[in-house]
Amino acid sequence: MTSLNKTPLAINAATCAFVAVLTLPAPTSAQTGELGLYPEFLTAEGEQSKIPEVLTTTRLRQSKLKVPGTTTIITGDMIRDLGIMNLVEVFRLVPGMVVGEYGSNNQVTTYHGTSQYEQRRLQVQIDGRTAYKASLSDVDWIAIPVALENIERIEVSRGPNAAAHGINAFLGSINIITRSPYDTAGAEAYTSVGSRGHLRTFTSVGDSSEEGSWRLSYEKRKSNGFDRQKDDEKEKFHDGFDINNFNFDSLLAIDNDHSIDFRAGVVDGVNEEDSEKSGKLESTTNPDIILDTYYLQTRFNGAISDSHFYHLQASYQNQRRRQRWSISVPADEFIQLLPPGAPFPTDQGPFVADLNEDAEESRLEFELQNTIIFNPEFKLVSGLGYRKDTFDSETFFNGRGNNYQSRVFANAEYSPFNWVTFNAGGNWETTTTTDEGYFSPRVATNFIINDNHAIRFVFSRAVRTPDAFEQDPDWSYRPRNVQPPFEALEGIRFEVKDLVDQSTSTFGEELEEETITSREISYFGQYHLGSALMSVEVRYFNDYLRDMISGVINEEDWYIDNNVAVDQEGVELESSLEFSGTLLRATYAYLDQDSRYTGDPDKLPPSTQSRAVDLMGRLSARHSGSMAWIQELPWSLTSSAAFYLAHEVRGTRFKRADFRLARRIDRRNFSYVLAFTMQHYINMEPWMSPDNIIDEPNQYFVEAGIRF
Repeated sequence: MTSLNKTPLAINAATCAFVAVLTLPAPTSAQTGELGLYPEFLTAEGEQSKIPEVLTTTRLRQSKLKVPGTTTIITGDMIRDLGIMNLVEVFRLVPGMVVGEYGSNNQVTTYHGTSQYEQRRLQVQIDGRTAYKASLSDVDWIAIPVALENIERIEVSRGPNAAAHGINAFLGSINIITRSPYDTAGAEAYTSVGSRGHLRTFTSVGDSSEEGSWRLSYEKRKSNGFDRQKDDEKEKFHDGFDINNFNFDSLLAIDNDHSIDFRAGVVDGVNEEDSEKSGKLESTTNPDIILDTYYLQTRFNGAISDSHFYHLQASYQNQRRRQRWSISVPADEFIQLLPPGAPFPTDQGPFVADLNEDAEESRLEFELQNTIIFNPEFKLVSGLGYRKDTFDSETFFNGRGNNYQSRVFANAEYSPFNWVTFNAGGNWETTTTTDEGYFSPRVATNFIINDNHAIRFVFSRAVRTPDAFEQDPDWSYRPRNVQPPFEALEGIRFEVKDLVDQSTSTFGEELEEETITSREISYFGQYHLGSALMSVEVRYFNDYLRDMISGVINEEDWYIDNNVAVDQEGVELESSLEFSGTLLRATYAYLDQDSRYTGDPDKLPPSTQSRAVDLMGRLSARHSGSMAWIQELPWSLTSSAAFYLAHEVRGTRFKRADFRLARRIDRRNFSYVLAFTMQHYINMEPWMSPDNIIDEPNQYFVEAGIRF
């Protein structure tokens, strides 16, 4: 298929000025082989594989015929050819995943729901680096430090993957693999503008040689958000964002058997929060979030022989958010929060002060992985991992805290005959959030038919431990700039545990781990239809989730507990048809969930118990799917059409059709592309939240790009 990114894209020149570049060179993709980013995913014979290969599910490079589970592969070319405007929308192409926004335009994606709005049960990695937050295991998709133009492919392992990636890979794992700097040498730039204040620009420069390669890139993401709130008379719903993302990637070849991979990045900007939608405690100003994030990652790759590889990886990331706002609480309401007999008048105006939810989180992570191919029939990957999460917040933790995790993992692939493959693996992990250790196993048998078809039988178990904020919060507010007559309360702690509903509060109670037992029967096959290639993957799953943590966490209610059990089963389909100049792709997912309250029946009233059960399926869609068509046309044109649907998430339905037409021109020393995209909302009902209002059914975007 023609890829618009192969003509990289081009510029809003005013957005980028690269003044200095630190150049760490890097090996070519031929030199990296098993050691690097696997940009070509080659067979052992060096020819491009007709059967897709995946890396994420077991940490071994495996054919889909042998991998122990269902994995969706979304290529960077497909993302760009479909005109997808932000990273989170890529996951509409994954069966069983739901995408939307909550609060003030905060992006969210889940697999099989089983969460409220935080993606606490998905492992998300960028080039092997854990990307979710340290305190609430959530993913800030608005500020995620990767540009669409730099993505080589995304692999989504559907089903518990804790056996390979640890505790948070409870329902699945997402691995975002970026393009090798060797493949992006030169200069490229891109810009797109469109409806609701959409602006995205991208610029990169880089070089490559026999010794190595490097790339420095900059991306800006900007949006005005939704048009308005429900019943809002204001002209503008304050929910946009403006993000800057800098990334540096490099590869250095030491010799034919050793290389070093170094990456760094900085993200900053603002995520707007509307006071009427997201304000707390009678806020009078918008509680905008100022973001400042950076990361460093290095990986040493080594080869002892052609069949024995290893890597040692270290990474550090720091995420800071500054969120402050003013409040005005009527004195008679505020005094109810004070100790009895507090000598403050009720007739001299409201309590006026500034509050904050500032927080800083960091993660230091080490990993050693060893891969041995004993022979074509037996392969083994194993390793060790260590992680330290640090959080510092006057509001959420009353200071500084740490959590530690250590893990040992392994997976063996054994193919005694060419018609069967066995996989067995597991992960043993200890964490200080519960001061216990947990083992997550997976076993699978793949029956391979005619080298083009396989039937898989997979059994896995996984745990997820409560994260730092769920398990050990010390949430309080310290008012600043307090106005008379309450100035004596300057800096005094008001603890949330004293503010929440005491009749239902579970604040401070110790939580236990969640567990899932999953069974999968799946089929993958390829059919050669003349010059066309059709691929089909079908997954049936049956999951038992126990001791699930559900409930509400906010300054008025706090009743989370291990109080819900979920039984779920369903069927997922992913298919594609490729022939000269054409790609057709379709997905569908059906999910049936049965949830029930399993907590202490005397702890919560019946209505609150029902809400805890409902929250567990808040983002679960019974029916969801997508269809896409990418077509090469005469006159250097490429068109694409896509349709996305999801039914019954919080009583709402999502239906949208996207259309894109692009023209790419190649010249001797440069190439450029022009494109037009339209998103047509078939269902104008606000999706996921009544405040997610878009006034116009048609949204328009114009793109332009150039590469030298």
